[in-house]
Amino acid sequence: MRPDRSVGRSRLYFKLGICGTMTQSHAPTPTGTAAPILLRLTTAVTLLASVWSVAANAQQSTAPDSTPMKVHKLNAVTVTATRSPKSVMETPAPIVVIDHSEIREKTPNTVADLFRSLPGLDVTGVGPNQTRPSIRSQRGQRILVLEDGVRLNNSRRQQDFGEIPALVDVSEIERVEIVRGPSSVLYGSDAIGGVVNMITRTPQDLGIHGAASYGYGTVAGENKVAGNLSGRFGRFSFLAGGTFRNAGQYEAPSGTFGEITLGDRTKVLDTGVEDYGVDAYAAYDLAANQRVYAKYSVYRADSAGFGWVDPAVYAPDQPEIQILYPFQDFDKVTVGYQGSDLGTAVADGVVITGYYQSNRRQLVNNIFIPFGPDMGLAFKTDNYTDIDTYGFRLEASKLAWSKVLFTYGADYFRDDSENSDTSITTMVGFGPPAPDINTVPLVPYATLQNLGVFAQGDIGFSNRFSLILGARYQNVHAKTRRTPERPNEAVISDTDQTLVAAANAMFDVTDNLSVVATVGRGFRSPNIIERFFNGPTPEGGGFQVPNTELKPEWSMNVDVGLRFATPTLYVEGFLFRNQINDGIRIAATGDTVSQLPVFTNVNVDKLRFTGLELAGNIRLPMGFSVGANYTRFDTKDINDPEKPVGDSFSNKVGASLRYTYPGERFFVEYDLRHNGDRKDVDLGTSPVGPVLPAFTVHNLRAMVTLFRRGSHAHRIGVTLLNLTDALYAESSNTSFFRPEARRGVILSWDMAF
Repeated sequence: MRPDRSVGRSRLYFKLGICGTMTQSHAPTPTGTAAPILLRLTTAVTLLASVWSVAANAQQSTAPDSTPMKVHKLNAVTVTATRSPKSVMETPAPIVVIDHSEIREKTPNTVADLFRSLPGLDVTGVGPNQTRPSIRSQRGQRILVLEDGVRLNNSRRQQDFGEIPALVDVSEIERVEIVRGPSSVLYGSDAIGGVVNMITRTPQDLGIHGAASYGYGTVAGENKVAGNLSGRFGRFSFLAGGTFRNAGQYEAPSGTFGEITLGDRTKVLDTGVEDYGVDAYAAYDLAANQRVYAKYSVYRADSAGFGWVDPAVYAPDQPEIQILYPFQDFDKVTVGYQGSDLGTAVADGVVITGYYQSNRRQLVNNIFIPFGPDMGLAFKTDNYTDIDTYGFRLEASKLAWSKVLFTYGADYFRDDSENSDTSITTMVGFGPPAPDINTVPLVPYATLQNLGVFAQGDIGFSNRFSLILGARYQNVHAKTRRTPERPNEAVISDTDQTLVAAANAMFDVTDNLSVVATVGRGFRSPNIIERFFNGPTPEGGGFQVPNTELKPEWSMNVDVGLRFATPTLYVEGFLFRNQINDGIRIAATGDTVSQLPVFTNVNVDKLRFTGLELAGNIRLPMGFSVGANYTRFDTKDINDPEKPVGDSFSNKVGASLRYTYPGERFFVEYDLRHNGDRKDVDLGTSPVGPVLPAFTVHNLRAMVTLFRRGSHAHRIGVTLLNLTDALYAESSNTSFFRPEARRGVILSWDMAF
């Protein structure tokens, strides 16, 4: 039986309810012949599919329909990769869709926590609100984070630290769409490694509805409550919700990780947080196919931190490095118009979105470098940043000649950044302390503007072959402004322009097997810190100067993949090669300022990332299902092939076994994840040793539906994390050792009406 391909290929389709996204397409139909398929990928996917399909076909008639396909939901609608609604099976790009039911079952703190068990993905950071996503070994500003298609990234974050997804609470999210690989044609700067789009809930059903939930975690004494109320009456609809969370510092278990040994449970300091969020949404339908809406959201976080373990516990000669986020205040206002089936000469569908964001935060660094007993050098820096963002996105779609869907538009945003800095340097143990205090801002007040125009054509050549071609032009203008404490500094202005293009193709070899191929160029424009930082570095070891000649870094990515699906089996595999050129990194100039070596950002890196991603899920009889995935990464410095440049796992294996009671009354699921070690890394003097260590983690979760009638439901759940109490740290948290939490339990309750 041919899988359902109705979404995005065979009918006029429009969807209301995605804040900022109302798209229309008459799905183009594809044509052509199969392109050559790489032998390794064909062999891997074919073997996996053939082994699993024997069991799937044998049991197809007895497999209960109530057992859901987790992770790869073939009929789930996705819009992020193509900007037109398509099912996962029909999307010509590597993509994962995680819906609200799976988010509820996994009880994550943030969206990034869901990345741990998925192919090609990883997580960086620790604690309830400081985790960030990693896609195909890219992280920070090379990952674009969106809420309802609107960017959350801002140009004041450092390269390795993008904005936190915790700005949008998981209780607000209807689904998460993750595109692995560049998406700069549709979204512009930062989408070199991939895109994470958090699509929030909107009212759908008539009348009043609501939901409430409570969760408790034993490891850090975490308490979290969330709730929302929504309604739809005629043309008017609304939704209002809020969350509150309080979590303490968690403990890591005893054990050995690499060359580090902890003899007892150990506090991972500054891993707690107290935060809350509020959101309100209102919409009015001008007609059956037109809507205007407004949304306001707030996020407040206090007492968060980067996380660290006192070196006295495992490496007394190491520096003490404490990074604190005393507060972060985030406000966002979004207004928009969504129109579908308009039938004008230039557009069938139109989406107009305008937004304003205010992001204020404090960052404190406390660093102590010991020279001997009671002697050393102490640095303290205190930064306050206030960044306001104004932006809009205009997107239109038009079906032409019954088989070409054009999507085109423009987007713009402006970041206005103001900040203050205080740094205190003190020598300890050499007589009375004489602190050196500096209050000159390390980054001047600055503005960064991005304007882009884009166009894309989704062409259906036949029932089996389709091709998407797209291009974008981007103009970025950055400029410093007069800054207190720097009154005599000249204004610096910098402009860069970028043109990128991409092609995505899909060929249906059979009704069950599809070939996907993509090639595209991504880019990331330098941010305000990279362009304009001017002063002593936070750790005190150098002096950084601006580089007005800095260019955008850009990448060329190629994907080749296969998808195989039956009613009981799904298998996919992708090979990718992503080469980043003109990569931005810090380099010494050879000069000195106040006896400190001078550094500046330059375009020098040329890195090649290659990888293999496999995933599959099979439904077995009697309500059982099995899932598995495998990832392998390799990274090379093209200019210096012998230089170790890896900073994530080399390989990862995930597996799960699930039982779902008929009617989904309850489920029990066990999963494990094994990250292999990696030797081609440079961990410097990290006490963990010269190799990223391997680790294996086991988890167990269950959920029972106590009551369900229509939209009314009550559920309770329990999750056991790190069953074997293993000491481990995620790859990007290893060099600066920040281990994960000990074995713990999460209890959850939720209800909906």
